[in-house]
Amino acid sequence: MHIQDSHWSTASAVAPGGGAMSAAAGNGRGDETRTARTAPLRVDAQRNLEHVLRAAREVFGELGYGAPMEDVARRARVGVGTVYRRFPSKDVLVRRIAEEETSRLTDQARAALSQEDEPWSALSRFLRTSVASGAGRLLPPQVLRVGVADDGAGPAEARLPQQRTQPGSGELRLVPDEGASVSSGAAGDDAGAAALLEVVGRLVERARAAGELRPDVSVSDVLLVIATAAPSLPDAAQQAAASARLLDILLEGLRSRPV
Repeated sequence: MHIQDSHWSTASAVAPGGGAMSAAAGNGRGDETRTARTAPLRVDAQRNLEHVLRAAREVFGELGYGAPMEDVARRARVGVGTVYRRFPSKDVLVRRIAEEETSRLTDQARAALSQEDEPWSALSRFLRTSVASGAGRLLPPQVLRVGVADDGAGPAEARLPQQRTQPGSGELRLVPDEGASVSSGAAGDDAGAAALLEVVGRLVERARAAGELRPDVSVSDVLLVIATAAPSLPDAAQQAAASARLLDILLEGLRSRPV
């Protein structure tokens, strides 16, 4: 598992429609980038973009977000200049991949919630689908990093960053880091993370209310299971087998047992 922060700058942003912007927007390059992202692409340019995105998912999934752009270019079999023409900085590419994987996880959680009647079946389906897709290796570092917070209302509890519990309600919400500047990219990241937390929270609450999930299991625990059960191994078959076995063990640890 690779959970890394590398060049995760709030100066870069991903627009809601998937458009990329860079910190150079102030000198006019931002407009050019937005135009390049929204304008129709030639067939060869579209093919190169798809190769770059697929290669980035593979490279970052294997090596973490610290992997250099040159590795992405080699995997995509294009020049590094081609990568930079589509993504003017590594931050922009990292945000694009992380945004897509966060959205994918959210969709998987919603599907499990709507299609499974049994609370435990819904939660376990979400975990199995997410681990099999490898999304845990590509989530933003700030979603996977767990901190310890103490609100003075009892024992310290492990929570996701930028996450707090509304007093008396148990409702999760995202709040900005103190002293952190707010950019459109950061706002987009928070919106995607908030959507993921909300739907996974519903899966957790349903399983807990049914008495099938340990009462001390949190949303952050579930997301960490996804990351932990998605090791990066060189052999695809070995990786799938290891992930499935590890997830079975972790699911046993999450499940509530009669006293």
